[in-house]
Amino acid sequence: MSDHSGRFRDVVVPHLADAFGLARWLAGNDADAEDIVQEACLRALRGMAGYNGLNARAWVLSIVRNTAYSWLAENRNRNVIAVDFSELEHTVETADSEPTPEAALIEKVDAVALETAIKALPLEFREPLILHDVQGLNYRAVASVMGIPLGTVMSRLARARQKLMTILARSTYGTERPDVARPRLLR
Repeated sequence: MSDHSGRFRDVVVPHLADAFGLARWLAGNDADAEDIVQEACLRALRGMAGYNGLNARAWVLSIVRNTAYSWLAENRNRNVIAVDFSELEHTVETADSEPTPEAALIEKVDAVALETAIKALPLEFREPLILHDVQGLNYRAVASVMGIPLGTVMSRLARARQKLMTILARSTYGTERPDVARPRLLR
């Protein structure tokens, strides 16, 4: 097992912060996230021989994701997933730092409304949004982590963003059309 412990340090340890972040998103609290990451580390160590040498971060996050769902199934309802959105603020801009329409709307709402909106997304849309927009994984890595085709990731992410925009527009402006949303006037 000593051969694997050195490889474990090289492959898994650099991604422990990301592993904890994902586990916290999925579990909803630090204590459960710590348990999940600990179990995921044990699984990674046992499965080190199966690591193909490619994207270590995606491999580690796949193990964390699978471990989290196993842990949640044993310990509570899988659909109860709390999230912390403090990390999301800086991840919704384009590469040239010009805010996207989504980012402009998100900046207008408070963190509680954003958290509520993302929680309202079905898990199939919430998960790729978190992995891509918060964890910063590219489409291929999200596909690998979730075990779904690349095209499915892209379509789910697009639908997640649209659904999120609709929810936010409804709660902020009283309309379901973000493109015609107008600020409410004070009375």
